[in-house]
Amino acid sequence: QLVYPYDFRLTEKEKTSICYLSFPDSYSGGLGDTQFSFRLRQSGGQRTTHYEDDGEYNREAPLTLQRESAHYFGYVYFRQVKDSSMKRGYFQKSLVLVSRLPYVNLFQSLLQLIAPEYFDKLEPCLEAVCNEIDQWPPPVPGQTLNLPVMGVVIQVRIPSRVDKPGSSPVKQFNQENLLPAPLVLPSIHELDLFSRCFQPVLIHIQMLWELMLLGEPIVVMAPSPTVSSEMVLALTSCLAPLRYCCDYRPYFTIHDSEFKEYTTRTQAPPNIVVGVTNPFFIKTLQHWPHILRVGELRMSGDLPKQVKVKKLAKLKTLDTKPGIYTSYKTFLHKDKTLIKRLLKGIQRKRPSEVQSALLRRHLLELTQSFIIPLEHYIASLMPLQRAITPWKNPPQIRPFRQEDFMKTLEHAGPQLTCVLKGDWLGLYRRFFRSPNFDGWYRQRHKEMTQKLEALHLEAICEANIVAWMKDKSEVEIVDLVLKLREKLVRARCQHLPVKEETLQRVGLYIETIIGSLPEDLQTVLHHH
Repeated sequence: QLVYPYDFRLTEKEKTSICYLSFPDSYSGGLGDTQFSFRLRQSGGQRTTHYEDDGEYNREAPLTLQRESAHYFGYVYFRQVKDSSMKRGYFQKSLVLVSRLPYVNLFQSLLQLIAPEYFDKLEPCLEAVCNEIDQWPPPVPGQTLNLPVMGVVIQVRIPSRVDKPGSSPVKQFNQENLLPAPLVLPSIHELDLFSRCFQPVLIHIQMLWELMLLGEPIVVMAPSPTVSSEMVLALTSCLAPLRYCCDYRPYFTIHDSEFKEYTTRTQAPPNIVVGVTNPFFIKTLQHWPHILRVGELRMSGDLPKQVKVKKLAKLKTLDTKPGIYTSYKTFLHKDKTLIKRLLKGIQRKRPSEVQSALLRRHLLELTQSFIIPLEHYIASLMPLQRAITPWKNPPQIRPFRQEDFMKTLEHAGPQLTCVLKGDWLGLYRRFFRSPNFDGWYRQRHKEMTQKLEALHLEAICEANIVAWMKDKSEVEIVDLVLKLREKLVRARCQHLPVKEETLQRVGLYIETIIGSLPEDLQTVLHHH
């Protein structure tokens, strides 16, 4: 019905997809308001964003919270109430917030404030809200923002890449006598893992973590878009601080343009986690290797019935019972102590956020135990600092050899930091074939290459340029000027980790060298 701000351009394909994704696609008898989220592939080429500082934000934000370049997130507030004046006897409407940022808590809290007003007052309400949001500062990692909207101030901290993993966000920020007292969000993106997402699958958390680590194709079949989207987002977040590099769809409908791509049986299912609610998918996605079927959320005081692992052949249509339908055998053994602690927590009525923190901590330690040996090994591939000399191109980073890495595991493997027994070597071998390894390696290689460039610039700065020039021909000197200039441009464009004074000194060097050349050459180089 309405897109606000008006100048926001969506392609017809995107509009259609957003419309289908904004409503529950299975019969939901439930009346009232529900919230859920989706993720949508952008169609029709790159569009320039309002934010020219994408690069800066993405460099400082945690990898898991970067602004997406090829996808949009949709955050939905759906209302369904009886209304005899409507043709179908119901009022059904969704307000959707579209963003490239995965700030699920912030945007869903925002919708809780805006949507009820919007359904009541319609367009003038959106206009007022958008005027307020236009005044919000851009998200800067590490900063706490006060965001005024509709007479409320939402206060939230934007996480930064330098935060210590697993450190809990500061409970109370400086209140600065804000009146009314702000609505403080403890996290911009973290879900209630324990009571809202993983409760029915706690005893299989190990298996789900492995499937996510390996980038396996998973279908989450849920009774509602809320359960489906929260479960998919919880799964993709359980590898932090490692980035989940595969595609994921928190909620997916049969009208989606990728429907054929995902349901075809002529090729293996893609590396993707997809959340669905329409029972039709039980039939069309039967050939997928891992299907997690979950029931309605029950916020009861005791541990909900834990789903069982079942053979895929048992996947009956329509009346399928909750369970994990897979033939996957885990590489690592279960962590019985974690399960016991969480069960004890349930008996003692421990608050859900404490249980979630325990769970998140466990997943974080597991991921770190797995990733630390890889970090150690890749760091050893960096050339020695003394091999970096000013007048030669910096040496190459040595290649990653899987067998060499495997040899390091004997004395420096995950067993140093993790009590879990099992086939860690097998898990690494399988991980090397996954998109998550590829994504991790590319990211690290890029960072190391930039570090090398920076060290090389510093070496040039320390060098005695005049001594070097003594016995060089004009051709060699001009060649050096051109190379140094190219390095400076690259350092600025790629925001290499170099001190500003180093860059300025290299600039001065270039001027000094040019100044020592004959005038005709000086003129050419200045024009160059």
